[in-house]
Amino acid sequence: MGKSSTRSGTRAAALIAAVLATCASAMATASCEQPFLVPVAPTALSVTIKGDAVGGIYPELLRGVSAKSDCRFTFSVVPRARQEAMFEAGKSHLLLPAVRTPRRDQHGYFVPVIGTRATLLSVDATRAPVRSIRELLARKELRVVLVRGFDYGTAYLELIDQLSAQGRLLLEKDGAAVARVLDAGFADVTLMAPTVFASAIANDKRFAWMTPKLRIEPLEELPWGESGIYISKRAVSAGDRAMLQNLLAGAVKSGAVYESLKRHYPPAVMAGGVRQR
Repeated sequence: MGKSSTRSGTRAAALIAAVLATCASAMATASCEQPFLVPVAPTALSVTIKGDAVGGIYPELLRGVSAKSDCRFTFSVVPRARQEAMFEAGKSHLLLPAVRTPRRDQHGYFVPVIGTRATLLSVDATRAPVRSIRELLARKELRVVLVRGFDYGTAYLELIDQLSAQGRLLLEKDGAAVARVLDAGFADVTLMAPTVFASAIANDKRFAWMTPKLRIEPLEELPWGESGIYISKRAVSAGDRAMLQNLLAGAVKSGAVYESLKRHYPPAVMAGGVRQR
């Protein structure tokens, strides 16, 4: 996956830079008042961490913005739950990638990038299908493992509380940890964007057996939504926020993010959890 991710990220950066170049005259006078603190956690192809190097589609998108303006972004690697907490406390400027939710709308202005949804994921082809959260809660034999700090909306957050009350929930730090739990047989299913889990199992040879067996089941209460970038209401000035919204919207119009994802993931994963805006 490493070489593929690098190539995809390079192509995405080139497309983003090309789009930004068309707006060069407008950006020539762009002036941000502050550097932007961007805590990140590994999230599939969207954000990759290798040692101290931060890469992936979203960091490259921001670097494309920096190349055509004086807006600067400082990345720091943190757990996903801390990334969310920092943003809510006004201690960071951007949250990415992030599914749009009412809770996050309270803390930031949203810039949409792609359409996405969380689905029920497993590697058991023989069990009866699950079509809704209601059915999942009733199927008490199914043990669930989720990523701590993920938020796919109100129905998802309520599900966490209900599963916890039933004693059926495990929480892990990222997609790779979830894959380990499923591989060990300590849980039966998980809920997240298929691209996140597909990347986690592709990165580790121990989980290669899961890829052809991956079962993707949409749930009624978790419809299609939007994923993108939040700009803090508390930590970013109105002028910088307006500038960032314009610069990021211009980059997103290139379609580079969706095209990179389409080149990297199998059609079933794309169809299950990603669509172009």
